[in-house]
Amino acid sequence: MQSMRYVITGASRGIGLEFVQQLLRRGDTVDAGVRAPEQALRLEPFHQVAGNRLRIHALDVSDPVSVRNFAADVCFEPVDVLINNAGVPGQWVGLHELDYDDMARTLAVNALGPLRITAALLPALRQGTVRKVAYVSSRMGAVSSNTEGGAYAYRMSKAALNMGVRSVALDLRAEGFSCVLLHPGWVQTDMGGPDAPVVPEVSVRGMLRIIDGLTPEQSGRFFDFEGEEVVW
Repeated sequence: MQSMRYVITGASRGIGLEFVQQLLRRGDTVDAGVRAPEQALRLEPFHQVAGNRLRIHALDVSDPVSVRNFAADVCFEPVDVLINNAGVPGQWVGLHELDYDDMARTLAVNALGPLRITAALLPALRQGTVRKVAYVSSRMGAVSSNTEGGAYAYRMSKAALNMGVRSVALDLRAEGFSCVLLHPGWVQTDMGGPDAPVVPEVSVRGMLRIIDGLTPEQSGRFFDFEGEEVVW
C-alpha cells in the first residue's frame, strides 16, 4: 500500500493514539492534533521512533483561532486522509440535572469541531491522492438505537454530527470526496472505561480497513468497526 499522509484529531489518547500507532507502524505520515502538546506524553515514544513521520500540533477543535492555526501548520502540503476523532462525553445526567453550558461545550466539540476542521483543511485535502474524510461517531447518535434515554449531550452531539456529515458528503460528492461515519464500538479507553468489550487495537484496525477500502459510492454512510452499516 502506498504511504499516505493522515491528519488525526484527538490523537493523544485512546482511539486517536491507537490510530497514530497503527498508521506509523505501516509507514504512513501522521499530523496529530492534541489539546495540549506538553501533555501528550503517550505520543513521545512514537515520535522518537517515527521521526518526522509524526508531527504533533496544538489543537482545540472548538476554538476557531486554534483550528485556523492548526490548518496553517498542516496545509503546507497535501493531506490524503483526515480522521476526525476528537470528542468529549459530556455529562451523563437526567433531564432535571442538565448543565446547558456543558451541553453547548459537548456540541461544540463533537458536532461543530469536525466541520470546522474539515472546512479548514479542504485546500490540502483537495490536493491529496484519495480525498477521504472519516468521522468517529457513535451508535448513541442513532435515533433508532435510543431505547434507554439519558446521555442527552452525547447523544444529541453525535446525532448532529451524523446529519452534518451527510451534508458534507453530498456537498463534496462532485469533487470525488469519500466521507464516512464510523462507530468504533464500546472501547476500553478513558471515555469507555475498563469494562468495555472492545480493545482499541481491534476497533482501530477495523476502522482503518473501512477507510482503506472506502469509495465515493459509500460516501455519507455510517459503518461500525466490523464493517456493518449502522441504521441511524
